[in-house]
Amino acid sequence: MVIRSKSRSVLQRRRSLINILQPLLDGVAILGVAWFFIQTNIGFLTQDYVILLLVLLGLVSVMYDRFAIYRTSSSFAAKLFSLFNAWSISFLALFVLGFLTKQSHAYSRVFITELFVVGFVVQSLIHFVVRTVNRRINKHSHVTDNVIIVGQGQLANYLEHKITSNPWLNERVIGNVSIEEEVKRKRKAQKSELNDYPTSRTIHLGKVAELPDLIDAHDINTIYIVTPLESSRVLEELYFVLLDKHVSIHWIPDIFSLRLINHSVREIAGIPVLTLSETPLTGLSKLGKAIEDKVLSFLILLLITPVLIAVAIAVKLDSPGPIFFRQKRTGWNGKTFSIWKFRSMRVDQPTGDNQPLKQAEKNDPRITKVGAFIRRTSLDELPQVFNVLKGDMSLVGPRPHAVQHDEVYSQRISDYYARHNIKPGITGLAQVRGYRGETKELDQMTKRIESDIEYINNWSIWLDLSILMRTVNAFTGKGAY
Repeated sequence: MVIRSKSRSVLQRRRSLINILQPLLDGVAILGVAWFFIQTNIGFLTQDYVILLLVLLGLVSVMYDRFAIYRTSSSFAAKLFSLFNAWSISFLALFVLGFLTKQSHAYSRVFITELFVVGFVVQSLIHFVVRTVNRRINKHSHVTDNVIIVGQGQLANYLEHKITSNPWLNERVIGNVSIEEEVKRKRKAQKSELNDYPTSRTIHLGKVAELPDLIDAHDINTIYIVTPLESSRVLEELYFVLLDKHVSIHWIPDIFSLRLINHSVREIAGIPVLTLSETPLTGLSKLGKAIEDKVLSFLILLLITPVLIAVAIAVKLDSPGPIFFRQKRTGWNGKTFSIWKFRSMRVDQPTGDNQPLKQAEKNDPRITKVGAFIRRTSLDELPQVFNVLKGDMSLVGPRPHAVQHDEVYSQRISDYYARHNIKPGITGLAQVRGYRGETKELDQMTKRIESDIEYINNWSIWLDLSILMRTVNAFTGKGAY
């Protein structure tokens, strides 16, 4: 009989003394710096500044959690970078709130600047001191947990590397044991960051059936179980065996053989949920992306209106036919829409939705004289600003392909349709990397898809702005025709 606990949620976040102490020190540092500059610049604490500090602390707590400031054991440089991003976004949100509530005039800009700069410096120093002290405590600690990793493969190697290179864990990997199914399985390896780590450097101790004896022989304190998807049934039987050995048991399901799209871990009523594939455009992220698109595309439209008129006249005078070219493309969540472009080919070409499509190639005889110029400079894409304003597209995202091309490539690239987990864009990460234009080889399209999925997994407004700034050079390069 299995006894079930009713009082504790299944999903609990682990906390250490450092994880409790560090946020308190950061909060004290922020309030201390704020108090000093309030006394220096203003002379006394007012109700307005009390509200400002409370709002700032709330924003900081949310952003620091979002950037995992207290949950990562990365290098100090990486920690500072995350800290700076979280601190900066907190102040940006503070500015936006001040603007929307029309209260920004009530606060000293000198005070805000001093708090931003000095507050970050003081927090950085505190993080350095805490990190140094904790490292020295661990270094002189004689208590080290002996670890066995159950499982082999890329994820097990990755885990071993992280444990071995992390002085905070105070754990030592003694070796690994294999699951019998691992010997039999032949699985196609996915290209991922896990491939970058070397093979295991620890001793292979045997098979999982020998684990109870190995725990006693090597004085093991901790077991990490890394199970491939097809071997998950091993977990239940092994778990009850290990309970009798009085060791800490950690389970790491090997989901990295799948193409993960914006993956995450969360809980629903205390139940752990592993999200394998999800659009990044949910909640406030969806709203932020929409505001970004509407505001920037409207400003861009104001700037390019003379260019739109000039290109429209040139297209009309160059060859008979309509000024614009419309074609069905696949967009967000697989829904189709009509994309707008300036016409760059002769109208007697089979370019309709029901005709076989042929990608444009260099020196393509179908392309008009004006068409060659506007394709080379990407001016033919400018009418897509209207698609963005309508909501069918975004300024930045995976380039939408013709429906027929989607059908062809989805049969040759298994995770091709994953690129539709976000709105298609006028420009994208693949385009600024040079993966645009004709794709004669399957490898060219594969690289484009990999960049699209990388964009989805790492989407942020800052990434969008970076891509937009890099777009001008990319869209006038050799791949444009």
